[in-house]
Amino acid sequence: MPYSKFTLQKAVEDFQLTIVEGSRFLPEIPSITPTPLLQDILKETIPWAIAVSSEKARSEGIINPVLLEVKRQLKGQISVFSGEEFNVEPEAELTGFVDFLISRSPEQLFIKAPVVILVEAKKEDLKPALGQCLAEMVAAQRFN
Repeated sequence: MPYSKFTLQKAVEDFQLTIVEGSRFLPEIPSITPTPLLQDILKETIPWAIAVSSEKARSEGIINPVLLEVKRQLKGQISVFSGEEFNVEPEAELTGFVDFLISRSPEQLFIKAPVVILVEAKKEDLKPALGQCLAEMVAAQRFN
């Protein structure tokens, strides 16, 4: 079953997860000023990306440039994947394509641990994407 078919309830039940609402799980980090290159790219692509009807086109026009900026700022020491197949545990149904994936490795030809997964909210609604997000987080945890 692809990650996108997981509901929030199925992911919680299948992987014995506990949801903790209302608390921050990522540490506070200082802001980084985007380079003029990223600012120019987003200035040009955001109006177009908002106007197109394709979710993939919007994400490639906005999210991918931001991730590539992260790669530039980290001097190429990470790799960025988009729409990549990430089959981790077929027996646990942890298979399918991820929206975006960052690997700490600079290797761009294949995915190496450790990884971080980014899941795009579909159709401007976060709730339906939560099951997919949880399943991909579990997959990343097991892969790492």
